[in-house]
Amino acid sequence: MEINKIARIYFVGIGGIGMSALARYFRSKQVEVSGYDKTETVLTKQLAAEGIKVHYEDNTELIDKAAQLIVYTPAVPKDHQELNYYKQNNYTVVKRSDVLGAITNSSFNICVAGTHGKTTTSTMVAHILQHSGFGCNAFLGGIAVNYNSNFWASEKNVCVVEADEYDRSFLKLSPDVAIITAMDPDHLDIYGTAENVEQAFIDFSARVKDGGLLLSKFGLKRGSELQASGHFSYHLNNESADVYAANIKMNNGSYQFDVITKDWILNDVVLNMGGMHNIENMIAAIAVAQNLKIADEKIKAAVSSFKGVKRRFEYIVKNEAQVFIDDYAHHPDELIALLTGAKKLFPDKKCTIIFQPHLFSRTKDFADGFAESLSLADEIILLPIYPARELPMEGVTSQMIINKMTIANKKVLSKIEILDWIENNKTELLITAGAGDIDTLVEPIKKILTKNN
Repeated sequence: MEINKIARIYFVGIGGIGMSALARYFRSKQVEVSGYDKTETVLTKQLAAEGIKVHYEDNTELIDKAAQLIVYTPAVPKDHQELNYYKQNNYTVVKRSDVLGAITNSSFNICVAGTHGKTTTSTMVAHILQHSGFGCNAFLGGIAVNYNSNFWASEKNVCVVEADEYDRSFLKLSPDVAIITAMDPDHLDIYGTAENVEQAFIDFSARVKDGGLLLSKFGLKRGSELQASGHFSYHLNNESADVYAANIKMNNGSYQFDVITKDWILNDVVLNMGGMHNIENMIAAIAVAQNLKIADEKIKAAVSSFKGVKRRFEYIVKNEAQVFIDDYAHHPDELIALLTGAKKLFPDKKCTIIFQPHLFSRTKDFADGFAESLSLADEIILLPIYPARELPMEGVTSQMIINKMTIANKKVLSKIEILDWIENNKTELLITAGAGDIDTLVEPIKKILTKNN
């Protein structure tokens, strides 16, 4: 696949966060880019504004029949008319992961993997490199608030890549530096067992180039099996790790801390975003920057200027009376980190979470974990399950999670009912969470809260 010779490219599922980053990459190279997605979103509107043609009907009359390369994701259904047309007519049809692997094949790659934490951590790394003047190309799985994008280009032959474990996509990458944030069970519809998930990360670690660097969170199950010539661990505050934080102080939703290694200390780092887990993510990013010999003061300046990632502990409303946070959390461990972090920052506020389960299979696999993690909140509202690529499963509903909770203050509401409920109930610390389309509620909720206050 000679990526540099492509003049026209078509994306089936162009609105996906990883696909849209690739679409933006090719657009930056003056390639003719177009594609299909199921629904119009803020992101697809942005792509259209950037000169990328997007349509929303699975119709072969609307496709680019002169495209030289067709890119798709495993999330696209097998009966998709456009994708099947391209396959049946002998177009070059490839997965997103193959294209990303080809683009980054000859660059210095910093690849961030993990069942959670990878989007924020990769964005942190990319921001430090960009802000400090080191420079990088960034292929991210979320919208960096500082840049309002999931992609940016640089003349520097360095790529920061979010390495996605779904469908083992990250095994197409060739890292010079790799970070592994977590190896917890997820995507069991693909992997089958937790052991298979762990093995995929071990296989990913083996792809780190000779002489490269691997940073993994201290205490990972099977972490000792991770393979790389230079392997270091990081942790929030465990002094047995190679890199950790000390002297952590909280101040109105921000943190100040020191980063410690056996032969280096970075004092008084300021991170202006919530969640203790984000200190840990930033420790990994700082360790990479230090390994690349970026000056201490440049690292600190970059960290303090970091505005976060959309839908990652994102403050929508923040004042004395009301805090409203939106987050992408869709796994029990992510919900624990989200709720624990929020309650530590705002211990005197009643915590209400609105959660939309994502996928029937994930809900079935982790129903007990969802019930336990969500119960950290004082009040719980669930939306119906967001199906994404799946068909319903008998007996698997949001009520299934509710039934497993011992907490009294819990209910399932529709999206319309949620807005009525917000209108008529006072909240103090409100959190919306999930990986589906719950983000479409954020602006309507914000309007109600702003009006009521």
